[in-house]
Amino acid sequence: MEKYEDLVVKIIQLNGDLYDAGIQQSHEQLVSDHIAQQELLLALTASCNAQHAQTILQHVCPNLLQEIKGLAFGLQQPLDTIVQMYSGYNMSFPEMGCTSLVHDGQYVRNYDFSPSLYDARLVFSKPLEGYASVGFSQQIIGRLDGMNEKGLVVGLHFVNNEWQGEGFLASTIVRILLEQCGNIEEAVAQLHRLPHRYCYNFSMTDSSGKVVVVEATPTEQVIDSNQPCICTNHFESQQLKRKNRASINNSIQRKRFIRDNVNDTCTTKSLYHLFNNGDSPLFVKQYNEYFGTLHTVIYSPTNLEVVVGIGQNCEPFTFSLQQFIEGNFILPTTIQGKILQTI
Repeated sequence: MEKYEDLVVKIIQLNGDLYDAGIQQSHEQLVSDHIAQQELLLALTASCNAQHAQTILQHVCPNLLQEIKGLAFGLQQPLDTIVQMYSGYNMSFPEMGCTSLVHDGQYVRNYDFSPSLYDARLVFSKPLEGYASVGFSQQIIGRLDGMNEKGLVVGLHFVNNEWQGEGFLASTIVRILLEQCGNIEEAVAQLHRLPHRYCYNFSMTDSSGKVVVVEATPTEQVIDSNQPCICTNHFESQQLKRKNRASINNSIQRKRFIRDNVNDTCTTKSLYHLFNNGDSPLFVKQYNEYFGTLHTVIYSPTNLEVVVGIGQNCEPFTFSLQQFIEGNFILPTTIQGKILQTI
């Protein structure tokens, strides 16, 4: 018989100066996790040139550098060490999976990875400079997926880590896009300017209803604006197919399943359950192989609502980014669900 364990996700609220936000996160959330993960994170980031990473961040997104400086102060660690561990620059990272769909203006997504390297934090942020946003964090400052106050939604999809260059993990890139870009056109332009570490797909939509998948490698990007917008973990363009992993059968099968099971009659509720059902082909359970579904999320750019499920068969939680921005929403401190027990 399968055994399950609780997966608890913290709800984080950040307002104002991002240096102060870094300090807040170090004090309230991160000290024990930082100590437990420090050896692993330093090993994964051994090739990071912290000084070079700071120079790039100062140029492309000084807000993130300020948050890292706050983390360093709060954790009482050298800035170079915290930049190395949390900037995502030249970091090694295990393979992961993700499935997303944009349907009738809503962005639906499952994120698949291991709970051992999952931040388990849903972050609502309203910085002094840059757009307010909500999204799931990775490496504290990064975002796995998210939506900003302009209705831009972005999610990452791992493709391959064998083709690599000098640059940032996709989670850092998603954070930069959410903070700086108000629509798809701005996000695509910014993607071209940022240095990429590995091969990823970036799936996006915005309040206009436009959709796009950007297939990105360290040296080139290909834009696909075909609908329906379904994105998994492989490149489809003739230009980049050669950079896929050797086996992409599961990624192809998930994409095919969505094509065969989604139609115009699907509602928000039915889409959520299609993704969050533990028996669905879209919900995977290989947690010990870094390939288990951790959260299901629906971002709605037109009304800035977020529907979230943690683990499988979870009764969804609904939040309003707009109400958070206006200060009219009392957020819980945690939400939780169940995943297959890991060893």
